[in-house]
Amino acid sequence: MTINRILLVVFSLFILTGSGIRENNDRTRNFPKTEIKPGIIPEKENVWVFIMAGQSNMAGRGLVEPRDTIPSERVFAINKNGELLLAKEPLNFNEPSMAGLDCGLSFGKELLEHIPDSISILLIHTAVGGSSINQWVNDSTFRNVTLLSNFREKVKTAQKYGTIKGILWHQGETDASTAETIELYPGQLTRLFSKFRNEINNLSLPIFIGELGTFSKTDDSWQAINKQIHSYVMTDKNAFVITTKDLKDKGDRVHFNSVGQRLMGQRFAKAFVRALN
Repeated sequence: MTINRILLVVFSLFILTGSGIRENNDRTRNFPKTEIKPGIIPEKENVWVFIMAGQSNMAGRGLVEPRDTIPSERVFAINKNGELLLAKEPLNFNEPSMAGLDCGLSFGKELLEHIPDSISILLIHTAVGGSSINQWVNDSTFRNVTLLSNFREKVKTAQKYGTIKGILWHQGETDASTAETIELYPGQLTRLFSKFRNEINNLSLPIFIGELGTFSKTDDSWQAINKQIHSYVMTDKNAFVITTKDLKDKGDRVHFNSVGQRLMGQRFAKAFVRALN
């Protein structure tokens, strides 16, 4: 290889590596630098816990902006050690190299507008990007997380601090990849949600399911999953669908943008309020 070709290869690698660094810096530039622990931990009966589960659009891939890191004294999350924190985005620590804005904090802040001032909210993340529903049902290990076991551990943490009031679920992009997994999806939801409710010891626990977006390159398949979600909800009086058809992607035709994530969180909260009434 000539000196010129060697220099060209080195320069190309430098450009590619530099691009990756800039992209990651852009993604993380507004991430919080410090954890804030609450001055007073509320009594368990005054803490409503919501578990976030599913794949990447629940895990969070939106751009975190300064507004997403302004905490509320009544909205909590946990760190890797299970310690209570004031919630700041991103909430998910399962995938640090991909973490971004999810719908959690917007859900919590919206819900505060509709519930008694004495109640605080705890958001606990279990979502892992790319995970299929079959992997959840079978407690598979994916991206170094054993999905159902991790959910089980987080349930124990949740019950230490408060009462689990609902599950926020967004998943299905992976299962939209084949006709077989689309067909099986409602039955898989039945099996998985039964496991969730059994772990929590509440067979009527409300579960809120976000639709897949309408921006995929394979939109017909995604809409087929949405149809199966609606079919499932017809069989479960304690399951509710969150519409997403008007929400936009962040440019990759896979993940909701930041505006979409915040709106989805608000819609989850309003659906919970309706379910209470």
